Parts: sequence; structure tokens; C-alpha cells
Amino acid sequence: MAGDSATKIKAYAVPAVLFSLSMLYQLVLLPRAFPPSHYDVLGLKTYCSMEEVKEAYENLESKWNSGLEIPTTTEFIKIRYAYELLTNPIWKRNYDVFGINEQDHVLEKLSQQYAGEKFSNIALPLLCTVASDTGDDAFNVITSKEFQSMFQDSKPWLLQVYSYGSNQSAQFANSWKRIAALLNGVANIGMVELGEVQVAAYLSERKPMGRFFFRNGLPSVVAFPSGCKTSDCLTRFEGELSVDAVIDWFAMAVLNLPRIFYYSKESLGPRFLAKSSPHKVKVIFFSKTGERATPAIRQAARDYWNYATFACVLWREEEFSVWWNTFGVESAPAVVFLKDPGLKPLVYHGSVNDSWFLDVLEQNKQQELPQLRSLTSEELGCDARGYSRAGRDTLTWYCAILAGRLGPELDSMRETMRRVQETLSKSSELKAASEDEHSITAAVALKSKRLTLSWLDGETQKNYCFFYLNIESSYETCGPRRVPTDVPRLFIIRYERNATEDTFKVDKKAKSIWEFHQQEVDPAAQLSVTYNVSAEVSRIIQWMSNIIEDGDSRKLPFYRVKTPELVPEDAEPFWSRGPQGLLSKSMGTKQKIQRTIIRIYDYLGDPRIGPALLLGALMSFGSIWLMRTQQNRSVQSSQPSQADNGVG
Repeated sequence: MAGDSATKIKAYAVPAVLFSLSMLYQLVLLPRAFPPSHYDVLGLKTYCSMEEVKEAYENLESKWNSGLEIPTTTEFIKIRYAYELLTNPIWKRNYDVFGINEQDHVLEKLSQQYAGEKFSNIALPLLCTVASDTGDDAFNVITSKEFQSMFQDSKPWLLQVYSYGSNQSAQFANSWKRIAALLNGVANIGMVELGEVQVAAYLSERKPMGRFFFRNGLPSVVAFPSGCKTSDCLTRFEGELSVDAVIDWFAMAVLNLPRIFYYSKESLGPRFLAKSSPHKVKVIFFSKTGERATPAIRQAARDYWNYATFACVLWREEEFSVWWNTFGVESAPAVVFLKDPGLKPLVYHGSVNDSWFLDVLEQNKQQELPQLRSLTSEELGCDARGYSRAGRDTLTWYCAILAGRLGPELDSMRETMRRVQETLSKSSELKAASEDEHSITAAVALKSKRLTLSWLDGETQKNYCFFYLNIESSYETCGPRRVPTDVPRLFIIRYERNATEDTFKVDKKAKSIWEFHQQEVDPAAQLSVTYNVSAEVSRIIQWMSNIIEDGDSRKLPFYRVKTPELVPEDAEPFWSRGPQGLLSKSMGTKQKIQRTIIRIYDYLGDPRIGPALLLGALMSFGSIWLMRTQQNRSVQSSQPSQADNGVG
């Protein structure tokens, strides 16, 4: 008997579990998901008119005044709250259509405040009516007709869904003005009032039963990324509403812009300056408020990523001496540009205007002595596949390159070459300081853009470095470090193009290996010379002038080769991989888990789940009972036949 009972329990375990879940859902979870509405408090049907609400409240009030019924303080507060909410046209509309009830915290607060007192002592009204200040026409309040045609340009949209009767929308008005100002020119800004029911419903979320709602109440901020024209691709802001949080979310998730991090005086050196690429200009913002960088600044950080790297520092008065001695910053706000080693920082005090900052950044995007890289080789005129900075008509030009491994030796020589460049740029000082008239040749070539000065990372660009420094001791300059000391070396390349060949160049298939090799070489001929004298500015200038004068006056061999490619020195920026690249894998997984939990929570309020579980329990019970009954009948029918066979 005990065995049969255990077998039955095991057989009917699934329907029993389903039945238990259905009862748990119907009796516990569902009532919590559907608490009594404010219509229920007044004994009315949902969505009834304001006249019916007033009539129901007047009937209750007459009973209270006559003494037939005396409500408790809590009951009176609930009834009065429902009356005030449902007799305000805007509040009633928001509650009926979107379930918005942003003042429900008043119920608990007043119940505690008037606990133990008579209901007649409660101050009325309970709720305060606040009109939302939407500001001027710059906010672009959108109607249903305008919404259909607002996606004509390519700019993304940031929309705020608000209500005239929402206290929280009114409190957010000034913050929204600030957000609109920061995003001016970067994105389109608009506002949608809940009175535009079709548009508001389109921008809202939906519960499993189809009811529209805003998960975090009002105001609700949503964004349409560039190219997005439907609700399927809109993005919702789900954090705490503030200027800084909304701007940061919109810049990263919608505009796909990088975040500029804040550093302290302890972390700025090891975590920013030491890890930044040596060829990049360092741009440091000092802020008193700690607000994140504006979208315009972030846009600049993305556009100038190949040239500059950005950081923010929160200004503290007690750290004045640190920043003054390090960068020459005496107050905030301020912007600092750090360029070449040994060069005095450029400091600009005062508020940063976006257009002004872009102009200054464009002027200072390069180091004074620029680095020769794959990205800048043609721009600097140091590429045999390109042309001179002076233009395509210039057939002969020069590039002086300082090569070496990163370290104090290279930094010292870079400072020397920067002084060379500075001296050449000041032609009048050069004439007065130089005894050799031939030294003026380099100054003229630099001014006419036929001469470029740059430096090369010999370790990263080892193939390029070894190609030009083809000497026995080139390992002291190029490739991985093998000896304790590094020896930076200066060499100059003379480029020459054949005007006739460039004009009449015709594409043709190679008929032989030799012709194929000829097609593979670079268009410009190259001759290089290495400098082996002292690192004095005057001697370097005289040497370069002699090389240029000799190269311009003599007919030199037109020697063309295939130059090694310069290796890209920077990894792909994370924002170039699209919006999904903005979040790490761990953050993406965390968000997926949160969204899954939210979806499960939403479905817990679906009243169809309880009956579905009960139906599943009944069907599984019936299926199991039918299967067991058939098995028992087959067993019983087989027993008489076995007995007959035994008798015969």
C-alpha cells in the first residue's frame, strides 16, 4: 500500500506542482500586481466620468456629516485622495490611460501625520496642483501631425514625455533647458505632452495585456538614434534624471561618443599621462563642478582621436600648488595642452566655448615636432607614394627624420630638433646668428613646405627604421632594445618625382618579372643621408642646408624602391565598433539579466498566467489518469489469459 501511494504521488507530481503554482499566483501574486484602484476605493467602475466621481464622493460625505458612517483617518485619506485625483482632468487622463499616479506617496505620509486624529482635522486639499513650465518655443513641443514628419534629417532625436499636471515634470524643467543647450547643434530636441495620446502611447512601454505605461513615471526621456524612425530602435533612459546622467547616456548610447574620464592628482600621471600614446597631444580639462564633458567636447575627442587624448580633473583649492607647479594652472575652469617633451604647457583659463575650443584644438592638434606615423606620413610629405606639402607641382622635397626608441635620449634629441625647427621658422634670427649664408637654404625650404622635420619611433617602426639606417650600429636606434643605452639618429630623405612619368602613366599588365617589380616600387625616387656630427642646432641647420642645396643643384640618380609600410601604432578606438562596443561584455551581460528580470516581473501581472497554469494542471492530471487507467486494464486482461493457458 505504501508503495502504491508513493507511486501515485510520483506520477501526479507535475499536475500537483502546476496546481500549486496556479493557486499561489491567483491568491498571492496576482492581487499584489493588481491592487485596488482609486475607482474601487470610491465604489465605482473603472474609467467612469468625473460627474460620477463627484456624485459618489458627495454621497459618502453626506453620510459622514449625518453621522451614519464615520470613516477612519486612513479611509478618509484614501477616499479624499481618489476624489482629488479623479476630478482633476489632467491627472485623471494620466491615470486612466497610462496608470500614472506620481503623488501616491502622500497617502502614507498623511496617514502617519494624522494618525489617531479625527478625519475632520485633516487639512484639505491633500494634493497640490502644479503647472509644468515647458519654457520657450526652443523646446519644440511636438504634436501628432508634426511627429510623422520629424525624422527628415539625419540628426538623432531626444524627446521628453511630460504632463502639464506633473509635479516632477515641472521640477525637471530647468534641467531640461540645460540639456537642450548642451545638445544644441548635436541633436534635435523635442517634448511630447501626454495630451497627444497617440504619440505618447507610441513612445510608452506596454504591459503583457497591452496597457500603456511609463516604467519610471514622468518625465520620461527617450531617444531615436540617427537613422532610427520607429519605436523598435528607440532607446530609453532608465537612470536617475539629472543633467549629467542624461547627457552622459545620450552621448554614449545614442551619439556613440567616448567618455572623458576624471583623474585625481595621484592617478593623472600613472593612469593617463604614462599610458597615453607618445605622439598624441594631451588635453586636460580642469572643472570645479565635476560635470562630464559636453557632447561637443566628446565629439572633438572622437574626431581628433588620432592626434589628441583627453582627461578631466576636479579642481580642489587645497591642490592649487600641485597644479600650479606642474602645469601653471591657477584656477578652474581651465584647459591645458601638453605637447612635446620639455615644452611649456599651453594653459587657457576661463569657460570653454565649443567653437573656440575647436579652433584652438585644430591649431594645437600636432606636436611641435610631429611624429612620422602611417596616418601622418602623406600629410607631412614623408611618403614616397605621396607628394610634397608644397603641392603636386613640387618635384623635389625633403624630410628630416629623427629616429630612436622612446626614452630620455630620444626626448633630449627631440627637444634639440624642436629648437632647430623653431630657429628655422624665425628667418631674421637665423640670418643674424648664422655666419654661413648657405644655412638660409633650410629656412627657405621649411617656409615653402619643401622641408619637413619629424621624429620616428624606431622600436615600433623597426622595418622602416632599418631600411633607412642601413648601418652596422642601427640596432642602437631601431628595433627592440638590446643595449643599455639608446642612440637616436637623424637622417634626411630626398624625394623626387618624374613629371613626365606622372603625366603619361598608363596602366598595363606586367609582361615579365622585371616589369612587375618596376610596377611595385614607389613613384618617388629616394636618397637618404645620415647625420653623424654633434647635436648642435647650428651644425644641424648647416648640414640640412648643404644637403638641400646639393640636392637641388645636382643631377642625382633617379633611384626608386619599395619602402616598408609604416605600422599603425594605435588600436581601433572602441567607439568605431558601433554602439554595442561601448559596453564591456560584463556590462552587457548585466544589462541582459536586468532586462530579463524586468520582463519576468511584467509577466507576473498577466492575469492569464493563473488560468493557464490551472489548465495545464488539469490537462496533465487527465493525461496521466488516462494513461494509468489503460495500463491497469491491460494488466487485468492479461491475467485471465495466463490462467487459462496454465490450466490447459
